[in-house]
Formats: sequence, C-alpha cells, structure tokens
Amino acid sequence: MTEITLATNTEDYKIIEDLANIIWREHYTAIIGKPQVDYMLDKFQSVEAIEGQISEGYEYYLLSNEDINVGYISINKEDDSLFLSKIYVVGEFRGRDIGKTALIFVEDKAKAYNLNTIRLTVNINNLNSIKAYEKLGFKKVGPIVIDIGNGFIMDDFEMVKEL
Repeated sequence: MTEITLATNTEDYKIIEDLANIIWREHYTAIIGKPQVDYMLDKFQSVEAIEGQISEGYEYYLLSNEDINVGYISINKEDDSLFLSKIYVVGEFRGRDIGKTALIFVEDKAKAYNLNTIRLTVNINNLNSIKAYEKLGFKKVGPIVIDIGNGFIMDDFEMVKEL
C-alpha cells in the first residue's frame, strides 16, 4: 500500500535528494544527458533547493510502499490551478499504481484548494510519462522552452487536467 507523507524537515529533504539522484540518473540521463542531469539535480533537487522551494510555498511529499521510500511529489498552489512540480517513482516500483495513487492525492489537494485544474510540465522526449499522463486525463496545451542556466534548457510540454 502506498503511503504519502508531508516532508517537513532536513532529514526528509535528504531522503528526497537521495531518491532524486537514483531516479534522475536511471531515467533522465538517456533523455537529456548526464551533464544536464547533474546540473538539474543540484539546482532543483538538492536539500538547499527543496528548502528554497518550500519557502516559496511548494509542498513536498514522500511516497512509500511497505515502509520503503520509493518516490516523491511536489505541488504548488497557483491562482487558477495546482502545479504538479514533481512526481517521481524509483524504476523498480513503477507499474504498481504508486504514481496513480499520488495523482489521486494531488487531485484531492486541488479540490481542497477549490481549484479546478492541475497542470504540469514534462520533457517532450519523455514519451512514457506523456502517455501515462494522457491515460490519467491530462491534455497537452503547448510547448514550453525555458533557459535554466549554464547553457541548458528545459524543452517541455505543458499538460493540464480539468477536474
């Protein structure tokens, strides 16, 4: 059974940082290359980055399965939608409905905030994730290209789910 718990302290953030290192290296290296993975882990997935995002209103949650930490999500309440900033599950635990359970949790959060949409961004070459999001009711609304510094860009699709 999947458990979802709010990350509230540096110990939790360190667990997330460690999970990010595993997940990103196994999944994203083939999509964006090792140099960009290294850069993004440091810039967006480190303990310091997580603390900064939380100070800006982001919420982080740990995903566990049978007391094993297997992933994490991050959300941010915006004016008109709930932004699903991060949803990651360790490879060996994919296909066990952990991501689906996390998405139901995110939908419940959006409803609790009286929001009617969830939005996310996904790399345009992350085809399996795009298919999974579409299966769960998300629709592509357009491309987003963002310069994230150090010569790297995020080349994503924005996807939205109406609740």
